[in-house]
Amino acid sequence: MPAEGASMPVWHEKHLRAATKAAGVALWSWNVDTDAITMDERAYELWEVSKTHGQITFEVLSRNIHPADLERVRSAFSATRSIVGAYEIDFRILADGEVRWISARGQGDDADIADRLMFGIFLDVTQRKQAEEANELLAGEMSHRVKNLLTIATALTQMTSRTAATKEDMAHDLASRLIALGRAQDLIHSRPGRTSAAALLGDLVSVLLAPYDEKGASVRIRVSVPKMNVGERSSTTLALVIHELATNSAKYGSLSVSSGTLDVSCSAHDDEVVIMWTERGGPPKSADTTEGFGSKLIHRSMSAQLGGTIAFDWSAEGLVVTLRMSRERMAN
Repeated sequence: MPAEGASMPVWHEKHLRAATKAAGVALWSWNVDTDAITMDERAYELWEVSKTHGQITFEVLSRNIHPADLERVRSAFSATRSIVGAYEIDFRILADGEVRWISARGQGDDADIADRLMFGIFLDVTQRKQAEEANELLAGEMSHRVKNLLTIATALTQMTSRTAATKEDMAHDLASRLIALGRAQDLIHSRPGRTSAAALLGDLVSVLLAPYDEKGASVRIRVSVPKMNVGERSSTTLALVIHELATNSAKYGSLSVSSGTLDVSCSAHDDEVVIMWTERGGPPKSADTTEGFGSKLIHRSMSAQLGGTIAFDWSAEGLVVTLRMSRERMAN
């Protein structure tokens, strides 16, 4: 900032170009009579259009606009001159096989038009949009988790009431289950600064399912897995998946009734690990319970973090879930 009383420096074209380059701003002008669009070098790079292409028009640029955004952008472009004041529109383009977000900004209503030319800028706002999408995903996940925890607490209370002989026993057993649920949550949500070594797969599954174990009742949870390490990074992902399956079972499946059973087994073949989650004795499946936010979350987690897949098989006997993952990924 200049000192108080000092005059502002004279801005030359090279200074403006340096400033726009530093800010990542691309410049454009539009001839309202011929529809010709003139762009600076940065804009050509942003749109991945060759400078030798010839005359640039909206139709030329529209070839790179994401199909889902094209009609919206076309309508906005057509209405540009009727907009009063400044306008801004964000949209996606396809560049190098990747999706990039562009923000087009200018003045409507022929404001500041000169020689039949309207002026504006393009900004690459991909990082901002990715951050917004990540925040929306996180907010959705948090909302989903809170609702799940409330449902689980209700299910654990009902589960405890079936086996407790006195209110004191019920209070003790319920508190134990809630503490176990807290330990399971610690596995799912890693905290900054916390370090953990590799865990045994059997221990991981047992800790996550401990809140749902009804001692003295007919619900039986059986875990039969070989001695196998789960790496620090993948343990959080696998814990999230197992926790989501257990939550759904407590809501709709075998863990929601006293007669239900759950078997978790595992086998390893070469570089593939297969975990079988088998529920029996639960209520009949009345609706698809595998297509909500939680399902999307575990499908994405299995694919992105564990290099695997998850498949649901509903039958009259119950639910069988097959988790397939890379042994190498699981060990990391």
